[in-house]
Parts: sequence; structure tokens; C-alpha cells
Amino acid sequence: MLRPVAVILSVISATSAFAITPVDTSNQLIISVRDQKLILLRNGDKVATYPISTSMFGLGDAWGRMTTPLGYLAVEKKIGDNVPVGAVFHNRRLTGEVLQPNAPGRDPITTRIIWLRGLEAQNAHAFQRCIYIHGTPEEKKIGRPASYGCIRMKSRDVAELYAQVPVGAVVQIVPDRLPKVEKGKPRQETSNGVVAANVTPPPQITATTLATPPSSSLTVEQMRMAGALAGARQKTKLATNKRF
Repeated sequence: MLRPVAVILSVISATSAFAITPVDTSNQLIISVRDQKLILLRNGDKVATYPISTSMFGLGDAWGRMTTPLGYLAVEKKIGDNVPVGAVFHNRRLTGEVLQPNAPGRDPITTRIIWLRGLEAQNAHAFQRCIYIHGTPEEKKIGRPASYGCIRMKSRDVAELYAQVPVGAVVQIVPDRLPKVEKGKPRQETSNGVVAANVTPPPQITATTLATPPSSSLTVEQMRMAGALAGARQKTKLATNKRF
């Protein structure tokens, strides 16, 4: 985890008005915009790392801009138990179609939907904006920003992740690199019984942090501006077929 459990609980407690499903801090996902990767942690230990894609329109939580929100979120719903890998969803319902990776001319949501709810003011619209972690047939684009706001994964990867992540799991989307997880070291219990994680705490997400480039050429603020401009240009064109 990025911060000790007690710190995460204090953050969630301070923003409890945004939370509905009880959060599970023993299971956490950290999503790095800079690395375009996701790490799954359980009790502070790394379970798996996957390549992902965040929004091609940048970062943010504003309506109509198709951007990826930052900050703490939680898994609110899971949709797609036991459906075939590559199964197509429309409005969160199965269409009956199953696509192979990189099927030409197709860009639907596939395989699994992990629906996120924001826990902070900076991502309070995430659930209503339908921000998911989901599969995509456009697997050749995984590893670079390519979505309409959601977190895209390869279909087999998202099916594997889905099976391991419970409803309520904490998700943190950061502009920085993934933290370094020290595997193999024994964890120590604090005096109140809370287990501390073996993850090097990253910098707090502050105005200074947001100045850190998420890629080699763009700052986070430039990505926000790009998202706003691109979203405005694309809003009319994509209104009928926008997919998060």
C-alpha cells in the first residue's frame, strides 16, 4: 500500500460522505498514470502487476471530459462473473458477442467490469461517470493512454484481477510511478494491532506532487488541460458511442 493502513483509514473517514460500500484496506490496487501499470497488493504484499491504459484525454473528474480521476477510490460493484473472456458488454449488459484480442474496428467494454466509486472530493463523480477497470479488445494499445476515462486491461488480465479483488477493495490512482514493494520482509504489528505494510511510502499527492511529469514530455497540469480541450472537441462527435 502507498501509506500505512491508519493513514488510509483516516483519509476514508474524513471523506465518508462519498463512501457507500465498506472499504477493505487489506486488498489494494495502485494504478500509476506515469508507468501505465497496476499493482495488486494484499496485506501489503505484491500479488501481481499488470499493464493498463488510462485516458487518452488526460486526468480529472469533470463531467463530459472523458478523463481519468486521481486519488482514493473503492471497488463498488463487480459485473461479469464467469462470463467468457472477450464477452462484450453494452450498458453493463452482455450482448452475446465474444471478441478476440485486437478484433479490427471494435472498441467495446469486454470480459469484466470493476466499477469504482470515488472516496474523495477530487473523484466524487467517478461512480456516476461510470469509471471502470475493464477489458478491451484493443490490447495493442495497452501500456499507453488510450481509454475514454476508464482503466483498460487485457481481457485475460482483467479476468484474473477480477477473481482476486473483492468489492470494497481500495484503489489509488496516482500520477507518479508505482511504489517499490519490499517482498519477503516480515511485517511488524503496531501496539493497536494494525499491521504495517512493507511498501516505501511515496510523496503525498499535493500541488508539488502534481507538478511531477506523468510522462517524459507532459506534466499533470498539461494532461488536465489536454483532457479538457480534447473532451470539448470530441464531445459532440462521441456523444452517441462514448465508452468509458
